[in-house]
Amino acid sequence: MAIFMTLTLVGQTWKSLYPWSYLIKTLVVAAALWLSWPRYTRIRWDYWWLGLIVGTIGVFQWVGTQLYLEQFRFFQSSSDAFNPLDYFRGYDGMMWGFIGVRAAGAVLVVPLMEELFWRDFFWRSIVSPDFKRIPIGTWAWIPFFGVAAAFGVAHGNWWLTSVVWALMVGALLVMTRSLGACIVAHATTNLLLAAYVVTSRQWFFW
Repeated sequence: MAIFMTLTLVGQTWKSLYPWSYLIKTLVVAAALWLSWPRYTRIRWDYWWLGLIVGTIGVFQWVGTQLYLEQFRFFQSSSDAFNPLDYFRGYDGMMWGFIGVRAAGAVLVVPLMEELFWRDFFWRSIVSPDFKRIPIGTWAWIPFFGVAAAFGVAHGNWWLTSVVWALMVGALLVMTRSLGACIVAHATTNLLLAAYVVTSRQWFFW
């Protein structure tokens, strides 16, 4: 998560470096996940189908909520969202290459990394400092709302949209005790969001 957030900050601070920082971020975080895999909690993939359903509902919630909130200044997105059509103008191959990397990172890397952090490590650490003794999906009010609140803070002006989505996935975790279902839900939302962004050209969603 530290690697991910640091390179995200680089891309946000220096817009000209955004596509390259995203490429590096995707590769480095994927490598870190692979190298550290033996240390992670064993992931159960039962209820994956419920993850698909929640993830599909999630993209409608994410897009619908944020499009509504965009009319209020406090929730508005940045006006200088990265537009690959402008950045790679005249270089269609590079443009589609970046879009492919951006989508792959959002669908394959981010869900795995974020769910291991938010709903595995962080959730259980709120319940007990010795988080490894706490079963996945253990119910408690503080982690249920605390993880959603922290997830919202990490998304800036999109905090309300993010909190609602995180509460949905938190409920999925408590209901199924399946981290795999949450990863599937996250990946499904991100995949459908990527398709929406590319077809609608509403790049601020990325």
